[in-house]
Parts: sequence; structure tokens; C-alpha cells
Amino acid sequence: MAAARRAFFCGNWKLNGSIAESLALATDVRNGVATLRDVDVAVGPSFTALYAVAKRLEDGPVAVAAQDCFWEEKGAFTGEVSPAQLADAGCKHVILGHSERRQYHGETDALVAQKAKAAWAAGLNVIICVGESDAERREGQAHSVCHGQINASVPTAASAANTAIAYEPVWAIGTGKTPTANDIEGMHAHLRRCLSELLGEGAKGIRILYGGSVNPANAAEILNLAGVDGALVGGASLKAMDFLKIIAAVRAS
Repeated sequence: MAAARRAFFCGNWKLNGSIAESLALATDVRNGVATLRDVDVAVGPSFTALYAVAKRLEDGPVAVAAQDCFWEEKGAFTGEVSPAQLADAGCKHVILGHSERRQYHGETDALVAQKAKAAWAAGLNVIICVGESDAERREGQAHSVCHGQINASVPTAASAANTAIAYEPVWAIGTGKTPTANDIEGMHAHLRRCLSELLGEGAKGIRILYGGSVNPANAAEILNLAGVDGALVGGASLKAMDFLKIIAAVRAS
């Protein structure tokens, strides 16, 4: 963890939770981080719960992240949600390019970059996800795949003020598998170099989160690795105590 980069944790709740369940979870997370002053925390409910959760967390220590957005502000785009609408609902962040969006909806790097620009225009910060598949890792392509995703998904207007990167090895998401410590540290260093090539000095402050089966048992080891600035947490963020233990791990590391 670089001293100049404040740790950031975002819980991605994916397609889980009624409004009542989301409110209860958000309340428990808010109460658990109420006394923390050296980390940034966000939660990402489903679209239907965004406004209710944002109202519950209003003016508190926990921000709200949307799980995706569209790239247009308004128009005849049935089923889409614009960045401006997310900001109006109380969101501060939006997750873009998650592997599940890339896999199930065919999202490309170019589309992720387009969404990022639209999100910035609406005042949202973005968390841009990159990561390799199992086949790509086995074929020795992990670094080249992630390099390409950084170059094509991250617009050159990215900065520490508006962007975080989440490294999520696709094969580790929801599987219980995690890369070795050396693999994680090596990839985060690689992504930092990629960002520096793309953005120059402005890359130094951009936080690179780890995402991929993070849980209370492995959080301290992962968060203590050089270049890991926090975590994008999936399944473990659905239980407040597990999510809070992960956040506490960076303080104990």
C-alpha cells in the first residue's frame, strides 16, 4: 500500500438483495465504518435499490456506486440508465467493464472508455475493471491482455480524482481461487507501468484495487502486497461483517 494513496474498498452486490435487504446491509456497513478516517468505502447495490440506499447513507462515510451505466445522457434507449440519472439518485461512483459485463453483454474496451467519459461528464468517479481469463493466463498472455485493456479502456483524461482501476482475474471471480501473492503483486506493478505509459505522472495517484474472491481469510495477505490499494469485493460484501473484516485487514496490515 503506497502511503500517498488512500485505501479504497467497494462492495459489488451484483444481482442480489431486495430494497429492504439492501438497506439493512448498507446500514450495517455504515455503522461499522463510522469511526474510520483513513479509508474510502463504497457499496454497489442493484439499480432498484440505489436511491433508497443513497438516502440511507447520505452525508455518511459510505458512498454509493452503480454497477454500470449507459453512455448517453437521455434518449430512446429502452432499459438503460444514464450517468446523470445515477448522480441524481445519489451515486458517487460507477463500476465499468466488469468481466461479467464483458462476458454476458459483449462490452468492449472502446465501450468502457465511452462510458467512462460519460460518467465523468456527470460528475461520477469510475472504477474500470481489467483482467485475464484462465485460458489467457495459461497461455502466458495475462500481462499483454491487461496492457491492452488499460490502453483501450482508460481514456487519457483519467486521473486520481476521477478513476480507480480494479484488477480482477476473471478465473478467480466467485470461484474461491486466488492468484499467488507473487502473481498479484506482479500484475499490480505491471498495471502501474501501463498507466504510467498512458498517463505519465498523473498515473501515480490512481488507485489499483484487487478483485477476485477476496475474503476475510486472505484479505490481510493481499492488502499487504506492494501496489494493492484496496479491493473490489463481490460475494464477501453481501455480509456486512465479512466486508468490514476485509476493510479492517488493511488497517492491521
